[in-house]
Amino acid sequence: MKKIFLVIIVLSFFSCKENEKKSDKIKVVTTTTMITDLVSIIGGDAIEVNGLMGAGVDPHLYKASEGDVTKLFEADIIFYNGLHLEGKLVEVFQKMKQKKQIALADNLPSDKLIGSEYFASNYDPHVWFDISFFKLFAEQVTQTLISEDPKNKLLFIENSKEFIEKLNELENKLTLLIKQLPEEKRILVTAHDAFNYFGASFGFQVLGLQGLSTATEAGVQDVQKLSEFIITNKVKAIFVESSVPKKTIEALTEAVNSKGYHVEIGGSLYSDALGNKGTIEGTYLGMYEHNVSTIVNALK
Repeated sequence: MKKIFLVIIVLSFFSCKENEKKSDKIKVVTTTTMITDLVSIIGGDAIEVNGLMGAGVDPHLYKASEGDVTKLFEADIIFYNGLHLEGKLVEVFQKMKQKKQIALADNLPSDKLIGSEYFASNYDPHVWFDISFFKLFAEQVTQTLISEDPKNKLLFIENSKEFIEKLNELENKLTLLIKQLPEEKRILVTAHDAFNYFGASFGFQVLGLQGLSTATEAGVQDVQKLSEFIITNKVKAIFVESSVPKKTIEALTEAVNSKGYHVEIGGSLYSDALGNKGTIEGTYLGMYEHNVSTIVNALK
């Protein structure tokens, strides 16, 4: 009986210690899937990450649920994109000024951002498609986690270093892929204008039917104007996006085909969200490689 009692005490002791360890972890809340992936990689087992958005979710239109608000209030750190990407979450963030909030894109050098007279922030918020910016994201996340949890400094630094090395390898791989495509064929037409940083990085002319935010809708004139461009420039394929309804691109395809020129839907690209969790496309590295492979294969 005494032995059983002792075992129970020992088990209870280790159970309490385990709970203490769990409670010692930094609680982090992230918004977009790209940021969730990044923070999870750098933080590793030392942090507890709650991502608000999942695969296929449009951050331009995302509204916080009651559960989201609870997660935000319980967080030690909140990482989000900024530049008004998560426009409908701004009011919620403002009510949590006591929380450590890091708008990663707001800290990027403004002279390197792409401006827009049509978007509220005056800057294109889709900055993760510039890999050099994503490296800066990684550095910001690392320094923030270190300041919150100095005892795990070496872990955060090592994880960040490994990830940045993988980003460098990705850049080299994508450059070789894109070289397969003649320069005159490097024209990317998508549902909304999410790929300008990609275009600037890899030499593509980029056109989006809806503009920078999916909150704006494409009109008949937009469709007609873009259809004429596709025909004039002999664009072989255009692309849908995983987080944007297909109807606008389908309407554009019909408009082009009705004028006697055939254009194909070249595939689905990941723009504002990664793919399903547990898949290659559910990671930033896998998403980017999928996009470039899809674009190159369709436009050859």
